[in-house]
Amino acid sequence: MWSHDDGTGSLNSVEAVTSIEFSSPSTLWRPGGYSHVVSLPATGRLVWTAGQVPVAADGTMAPVGDWEAQTRLAFQNVGHALAAGGATWADVVKLTIFVVDVAELPTIRAVRDEFVDVERPPTSSLVKVAGLFLPDVLIEVEAVACVLG
Repeated sequence: MWSHDDGTGSLNSVEAVTSIEFSSPSTLWRPGGYSHVVSLPATGRLVWTAGQVPVAADGTMAPVGDWEAQTRLAFQNVGHALAAGGATWADVVKLTIFVVDVAELPTIRAVRDEFVDVERPPTSSLVKVAGLFLPDVLIEVEAVACVLG
């Protein structure tokens, strides 16, 4: 059974699927698209990904200047990294997104929401940086996941 925050800061959870608790208490500003707090059970395996950029396995970069394509490829690469660690997007509890500009935040959020569970979104930080490892790279994404079991 799915539940979600009703505006009182109650926790988001998936009963009988996971005991990871996602919450946004009413004592903090109401977030848009992420949770303020994720509590993990004492058991489980944590998986961290390195920052993933919009470069495919064959070395091809997403189109220069195309925020949607670069964001989508970076998130797809995070998915590949998660899979290599035995995790899925459903296991993600924390995202960190590095961008060279915040003007395209609506585009980034729309693409992110194709990958994360919007009913129990992971905690998230967005960091504006002066640049990334190549001058044409607009975004880098890293994740932390908790695999129960």
